[in-house]
Amino acid sequence: MSMRRTAKRRKAAAAIVIAAGLAFGAVGCGHDSGSPDLAKKPKPPAAHSSPATAPAADATKVIAVLKGKKGMVLTLNSAVRDAGGFVTVQGVLKNTSAEPFSESSAWRGDETEMQQHGNHLGGATLIDAKERKRYYVLRDTEGRPLATTGIRIIKAGETLPVFMQFPSPPASTTDVEFQLPTFPSANIEITG
Repeated sequence: MSMRRTAKRRKAAAAIVIAAGLAFGAVGCGHDSGSPDLAKKPKPPAAHSSPATAPAADATKVIAVLKGKKGMVLTLNSAVRDAGGFVTVQGVLKNTSAEPFSESSAWRGDETEMQQHGNHLGGATLIDAKERKRYYVLRDTEGRPLATTGIRIIKAGETLPVFMQFPSPPASTTDVEFQLPTFPSANIEITG
């Protein structure tokens, strides 16, 4: 078997393992026994869920601050490359306005497939200018983004820990441009 096939199979296996971990984590969130409708259906993953493979972001470290519309601020704390061939970007969303924010649907991007999975950060991309490539948020086998999901209304002053997972650019690439719809772009450094 060629090295290229082996590498592709390893990446595919790692994606399946991550997707399965996220699915099991969503199922394990529990049920609301007080409501018969909710007792039958698992709750969607919390907006602040993160992948099991991602290290906890150091909230004291800031690699970029992006100011979006209506008082939304995205502070990025880390962009870490792991041995499985992924880059996980973690940070915190904060509503700095005095009004609730309910326009998070723009963050899922324009792709038709991404529209069916609720509000999430699946519209984020990394751009490697050196290699002239754009990296989209990874998806599980059912097309769901490997990113923070279940984002609804963000109350005034509320903060939400967030993550997005991408395929890793080549090891020689450490500087990329991060983009999320409705926010300005930011140059960030990949570590690890």
